[in-house]
Amino acid sequence: MLKENIFSLKSPYREDLRVTGYRFGGGEKSACIVGAVRGNEVQQLYICSQLIRRLTELEERGAIATNHEILVIPSVGHHSMNIGKRFWAVDNTDINRMFPGYAQGETTQRIADGVFRHVKDYEYGIQFASFYMPGDFVPHVRMMETGVQSTSLANLFGLPYVVVRKARPIDTTTLNYNWQMWDTNAFSVYTNKTDTVDEVSAGQAVSAVLRFLTRMGILRYNSHSGYIATIISERDLALVHTKNAGIYRRLKFPGEEVRFGEPLAEITHPFEGTVLSTILSPTDGVIFFSHDRPVVTEHEIVYKIIRRLHE
Repeated sequence: MLKENIFSLKSPYREDLRVTGYRFGGGEKSACIVGAVRGNEVQQLYICSQLIRRLTELEERGAIATNHEILVIPSVGHHSMNIGKRFWAVDNTDINRMFPGYAQGETTQRIADGVFRHVKDYEYGIQFASFYMPGDFVPHVRMMETGVQSTSLANLFGLPYVVVRKARPIDTTTLNYNWQMWDTNAFSVYTNKTDTVDEVSAGQAVSAVLRFLTRMGILRYNSHSGYIATIISERDLALVHTKNAGIYRRLKFPGEEVRFGEPLAEITHPFEGTVLSTILSPTDGVIFFSHDRPVVTEHEIVYKIIRRLHE
């Protein structure tokens, strides 16, 4: 394992930002794994730390295949992380909306440029990503429809679901999209949590990446077969909205099966404690995403459900 500084940024008020990379093996640029790009992605940072630990052990045992290099970047946005901010602390911009970056641009554009120069030439790119809405997911692999995505490759992670969604204009500045535009097979891996550590789903993510690297011939590792993934389109998920704002109490969690009309959550009056509304399932299916904050606003998405089309 070679630990190196892949990008540095001077700071006038605190220590310099240093983005650290961990290289395993050597030769062809086979796989690059990126962790916490945003400042609240504690789970993503933790997953990378566990992956680095496992790859170090595997390299010592000679388990990395000849002429294959793996680069792991555990954190990009840690200047924001250590003050508890999701986005860049100075101007509240999102590093993951700045790719491929611009070396002469704003701070986050320069960070994205410095990182992308090191990651763009790998055959496979894996990002431990987080969603813009607060909540929990069923662990899955997410891909954008760019015309070059491969769901068959995504299936090799052995996670329960592969989600494909149409790329929007705002997505053209993400790491995943730009990886694909530079001919990298890119995958975003989502687990249960973002700003807290969930060890069970973190372990699933580490196993999924090791399984994928083994199946691509980059590692020599005996991995469990995992799941045969169900491939779904994001536009086919049933969205469940709130009718009222208030204190939110969820009754169902990701991975649970639900029936049409079954209670999913309750919203109570924040002052009087009375139940304002009960959120009911609009379909038979499996909970894919659930909101996890104690307070909700009116018309907010609190559940996404994988519809059951066949009994």
